[in-house]
Amino acid sequence: MAQITLKKDQAVFYQLIEGDTERPYLVFLHEGLGCSGMWHDFPQLLCAATHCPGLIYDRLGHGRSSPLRQPRTIHYLHEHGLQELPMLLGKVIPEKRYFLIGHSDGGSISLIYGAERPPLLQGIITEAAHVFVDTETVRGIAATDILWDQGKLKRLHKYHGDRTETIYKAWSVTWQSSWFNSWNIEYLLPSIKVPLLVIQGADDPYGGDEQVDAILEKFSDNARAERVAKCGHSPHREAQTVVLQHMSDFITDVTTT
Repeated sequence: MAQITLKKDQAVFYQLIEGDTERPYLVFLHEGLGCSGMWHDFPQLLCAATHCPGLIYDRLGHGRSSPLRQPRTIHYLHEHGLQELPMLLGKVIPEKRYFLIGHSDGGSISLIYGAERPPLLQGIITEAAHVFVDTETVRGIAATDILWDQGKLKRLHKYHGDRTETIYKAWSVTWQSSWFNSWNIEYLLPSIKVPLLVIQGADDPYGGDEQVDAILEKFSDNARAERVAKCGHSPHREAQTVVLQHMSDFITDVTTT
């Protein structure tokens, strides 16, 4: 476990997972209210299954990284994907091949980054990713606001401490704001040239088949989807065995072709 300074006053917390360093790293990008700790043991299990080393980290504002310095804009996911992530990879695993494994916001960030066609990127796995704002997403966040107001999300304090309310409001307010309603990254999907695995819980309250279909329709080549039955927004926790198999099979297929 360590911290690395990306900019003058911005430090990112990260952790490396042991594996065969001749194989690609698995880089895990957490969800909108998440951090590295909220992956629990899933990264270690996937790295063990594939013999790959891993990298997990807290995006700025989350977990043990530096707090948010300014309000979010419609470009906040692009900033994570085009500024923060490339700097982190260049400093922590320079010249190493890697896969991106992104959950929710982390999946969207992975797609944005992938559209830049970085030469060391081997493939992308998204889980509950969004490529546009839909009514189901907004409705799901509004329902989560009720739980927040009732004090039923106190578990987040374990991971974000005294910045919990800030990170919650940054997520909730942004996605429900009229100025964010036009956010859409479908235009960049044809630019991605690495293989893609799209995983979606069949009962995800924040989005579903419309997001998956949009990704598959716009993606230029070599993409497949796995819809996980009886599963919500976090398939890697709710259907761990199934998702481990889907992801490890995908990584094996890509690395052996």
